[in-house]
This record gives sequence, C-alpha cells and structure tokens, in this order.
Amino acid sequence: MSFNNNKYTVLAALLATALLSACGTSPETRFYTLATPASAGAVQTDAARNVAANTAGGQTFIEVLPVSVPERLARPQIVVRADATKVDVLEQERWSSPFNNELRDALAAGVSSRLGAIDVSRSGRPNDQPSYRIAIELRDLDAARNGQVQAAFGWTITRSDDRKTAVCRMMVVEPVPGSGVDAVVAAMQKAVGHAADAIANNVRALQAGQTVKCAN
Repeated sequence: MSFNNNKYTVLAALLATALLSACGTSPETRFYTLATPASAGAVQTDAARNVAANTAGGQTFIEVLPVSVPERLARPQIVVRADATKVDVLEQERWSSPFNNELRDALAAGVSSRLGAIDVSRSGRPNDQPSYRIAIELRDLDAARNGQVQAAFGWTITRSDDRKTAVCRMMVVEPVPGSGVDAVVAAMQKAVGHAADAIANNVRALQAGQTVKCAN
C-alpha cells in the first residue's frame, strides 16, 4: 500500500514540475529596426570625410533633432491597426530602441547617406562651417498587416549662417504585402526612405540658394 502511495506521490510531483515549467515558458521576443542596409552604412570613414571636404562644395553638416511622434507610438512595442477602432500593441514584436529614437536614427542616417553629410547632433561642427538643423515631426502613422503603412511627416530645415528656412509636409503610403510583422517593418522602412529623400532634396536646394519645393 505504501509503495502505491509513494508511486502516486512521485507521479504527482513530476506532473506539478512539468506544469510549472510550462507556465514559466514565455514567448520569444523579436526585435526590429528601421535602419536599412544603405543607411546603416552611412557612417563615413575619416578618409571619406577628407575626400568630401576637398570637393568644390565643401563638407555638408546636418543636425537632426529628436523626432516628435504621437504618444501612442512612443514605446518600444510595434503598434499595428487591428480594425477601424482598435490597435494592437505587440508585446513580443519590438523596436531595438523606443520608436522615437529608432525613427530619429533612421532618418539621420538616411539623410546623411544621401548627402554624403556628417551628422553633428552629438559631436559638434567647425565654427566656420554652416550646418543644416533639421526638426522632424511624425504627425501620424497608421500600419495594418495585409494593408498599408500611411505616414504623415512634417519638418523644418534651418541653415545656421543665413537662417534661411525650408518648411515642408509629406504624406507617404506604402503597401504591406503580407500579414507578418516583417512586411509591416519593411513598408515602414520604405516610408522613412521617402521622407529622407525629400529632406535631403530640401537641403540641396538651400545649399544652392534655390527655392525649396515640397514633395507633396
């Protein structure tokens, strides 16, 4: 009798251990970035900077300020639209840093790479060189799986020496060809790329003393 009791006690203990182990297992968290391979390679070597500084136009310096984003997006979790009235905050699908930081870094790298410019936001610039101060606002972002990413950007660019300014807004729509978060992030990367293109074109216009034309 005692043998059977011991057997049942051992089985119960093993079952309890298995249940606790299963309860303690949490889903894997996946991390994403808005940086593309092109913008990730935007950091210039000293040699590249020397070459750029010796070109006819001289080196370009930009200063990208922290990006303002809607409060619902200022979090590490990826946010997607569920339906007309609800959004999903994806706990296991996260940005590699809070979204506002991720967006600022991607835009700064994108504009820098398109202009061959140096981002002096964290380092400073030579006193005798003008810089282009860029303040960007993400006015709205709506992303839906098997749908589209719709992003509204606004920005102001101010040249440091003559205070000439460009003010523009832009709406970008990119399709999301799939239900996976990867497809959503890829569409967001493309939207950020379009914004970086437009901002870089504005800087070029200010450099050339031309009238700035907004993308849309």
